[in-house]
Amino acid sequence: MSVQKEIKKVTTNTLLRMKAKGEKIAMITAYDYSFAKIFEEAGIDVILVGDSASNVMAGHETTLPITLDQMIYHASSVIRGVERSLVVVDLPFGSYQGNSKEALHSTIRIMKETGAHSIKLEGGEEVLESIKRIISAGVPVMGHLGLTPQSIYKFGTYTVRAKEEAEAEKLKQDARLLQEAGCFAIVLEKIPAQLAREVSESLSIPTIGIGAGRFCDGQVLVMHDMLGINTEFKPRFLRQYLNLNEQVNQAVKQYITDVKSADFPSEHEQY
Repeated sequence: MSVQKEIKKVTTNTLLRMKAKGEKIAMITAYDYSFAKIFEEAGIDVILVGDSASNVMAGHETTLPITLDQMIYHASSVIRGVERSLVVVDLPFGSYQGNSKEALHSTIRIMKETGAHSIKLEGGEEVLESIKRIISAGVPVMGHLGLTPQSIYKFGTYTVRAKEEAEAEKLKQDARLLQEAGCFAIVLEKIPAQLAREVSESLSIPTIGIGAGRFCDGQVLVMHDMLGINTEFKPRFLRQYLNLNEQVNQAVKQYITDVKSADFPSEHEQY
């Protein structure tokens, strides 16, 4: 009789323990079954089904156009490839702002229709009511402060946030409020490393940085950026681990050549 090896799932509690032990958290985005399965097998801690799907999967300029239905489609695809990693799903723009009942309704749809483990939403004090309502329904919430891409038209730019003292103070206060409301972690995006360090050290919940320096409790990157699928986006904070764009391009060119020269399929590749 074969003994099934027990899979130790990553939970929100696991992340709290990792922070307490000083063990860094690795998080990456995924939007489909195949990549989620690869990332899971590689041992990633957290998979974020990001509303960045709007940019990298659908070709939109911002994250604003993606709908709740589309996020549910991506999240349910990812979940089918995952057994161990914690899966977090972004609430898309317009599904939670300004109305905590709608925020809870959107969250319940994600949890019921995808099987995901938690949700993420952007903002501080202004979304506290929504966060509390979602957590009181038993759903774990990851916060997101700093550069919040759903507010791009308010900021008018994707540059570093919280360089001025007033904005930095508000960010620190928002981080405390999110922790008090019961968030299990907070993404800090594109803020000065020193500020991210202060916030990370002041909280008992983990911070996950993207462009927020080395002192966060974990890091997240968009898969298309770190794998070099999308080559136009090259911010300072990005480390590109592969150049898939070039490798895929070369492979497809070779395939075209082989088909046109009747080299493919060969005798061994037919029945």
